[in-house]
Amino acid sequence: MIRALVFDVFGTLVDWRSGVAREAARLLGAEAPTLDADAFADAWRRHYGPSMETVRSGARPFVDLDTLHAESLPLVLAEFGIVGAPDATRRELVQAWHRLDAWPDVPHALRRLRTRHLLAPNSNGHIRLMADLARRNGLIFDAILGVGHSRDYKPKPALYHDAVAAFGFAPAETLMVAAHSGDLAAAASHGLSTAHIARPREHGPGGGETAPNVPITYAARDLTDLADQLGC
Repeated sequence: MIRALVFDVFGTLVDWRSGVAREAARLLGAEAPTLDADAFADAWRRHYGPSMETVRSGARPFVDLDTLHAESLPLVLAEFGIVGAPDATRRELVQAWHRLDAWPDVPHALRRLRTRHLLAPNSNGHIRLMADLARRNGLIFDAILGVGHSRDYKPKPALYHDAVAAFGFAPAETLMVAAHSGDLAAAASHGLSTAHIARPREHGPGGGETAPNVPITYAARDLTDLADQLGC
């Protein structure tokens, strides 16, 4: 029996690409009036994994995602030929990741799921980032787990072990919910149950996973479908 659900957030619960593109277009309009904002968001996201690897590998102490985004932003600005963006604009661009919108199915489906299960994000975003996204989108969690709790980045084992320990249920009673097969494979390797949520527009039209490429416990069209499968 599933008793707790822990969620990937970027791509699974919130649409990072559209949100970052929207804020980039707004904030960089003066410096780059012809900016391809979607391409800018994609370029910034490409630094996501490599920047976290500096922490995962032990090459540096833990720093949060705001710090990593701030460090990679100059590389992205340079890639698009944007020079002279004020420091205040750069700070606001980092905050764009705090102003992302949930996918339309998410708020109501989470309310349904919470009637029968404990819920928490298990994200690479730190506690303030998760709190800001939850408040913006009306998402109610029972705890905030993930990188702020474990001080490391997925797919390191601590993120999954700590998520199980936090609620005190058996690993198989804890369901990792994500739109990314790699995250689910890592969770399953530590005994968690897994649910894949199809997000075919995560990277733009036709740019997300529509089906898992690893064995999973549940496959769902969206979070509403998962709530139906769990009887919520």
